[in-house]
Amino acid sequence: MRAWRLCKPTAEARRGVPPDYHRAMDTKLLELLVCPVTKGPLIFDREKQELLSRSARLAYPVRDGIPILLEHEARTISEEEAARPSAPAPLA
Repeated sequence: MRAWRLCKPTAEARRGVPPDYHRAMDTKLLELLVCPVTKGPLIFDREKQELLSRSARLAYPVRDGIPILLEHEARTISEEEAARPSAPAPLA
């Protein structure tokens, strides 16, 4: 078997999607989104790929660039995590 067959490109690579494309969130989208529980603001955690709602103490996952804003999909965050100041990270 040839070496190039062992390294098949992903579907995204074949479509020309950059590898870090899904790690970014559109700034305008983030401004429109609110916590479905409290209707409060959400903070994007780029490292964990989560949208944090400090008021609800929930972290909503972002999968393949799509925010999953379902309460039963969110994980509960600790008081320390909710109180931690957010670093202004670039969204794009």
